[in-house]
Amino acid sequence: MQETPTELMLKGYGLTTAEIFYRMPDYRNVLNTFLWQEYDLAPDHPRLFKFVEFWQDEIEGPLHSIRFTHRKMLSSGEWRQVVGEFHYH
Repeated sequence: MQETPTELMLKGYGLTTAEIFYRMPDYRNVLNTFLWQEYDLAPDHPRLFKFVEFWQDEIEGPLHSIRFTHRKMLSSGEWRQVVGEFHYH
């Protein structure tokens, strides 16, 4: 069963966004970009590196460079249970 983004964030995952520059297979002088986004663990980024290995093994366009950023949007210390709601009209 797939975990929800909230469950992943509570486990320490953050949103990793990678901009991948690669060469076109038939036109080596042309660079193209691909945007990849996934919840991943910093600083090792196992999901990003697994995707890069997949790219190198399965996709014909050779990689030129990769730029990525990581944003940890929620940590367990920031999460709190709400036990009630207060309405003010």
